[in-house]
Amino acid sequence: MEFRIRYSEMKHSMNNALAVFLALAELSQRNPDNYEKLAKSVATRTPEIATMIQEFSAYLDTKGPPPPLR
Repeated sequence: MEFRIRYSEMKHSMNNALAVFLALAELSQRNPDNYEKLAKSVATRTPEIATMIQEFSAYLDTKGPPPPLR
């Protein structure tokens, strides 16, 4: 069960960050002044996402092979 909770939290956080990136990209197309906001958001959140993926990957490595699908 812990796996599903951690996976759900990671997926939720990544989806939130990607939604912000997409929204800012769309706003930047309409108004180039928003490119700076997009760049700052990407520069800030991308390392957080990479760290999250690395931590989840390390967690999976400690758990062994995944259980069979039902």
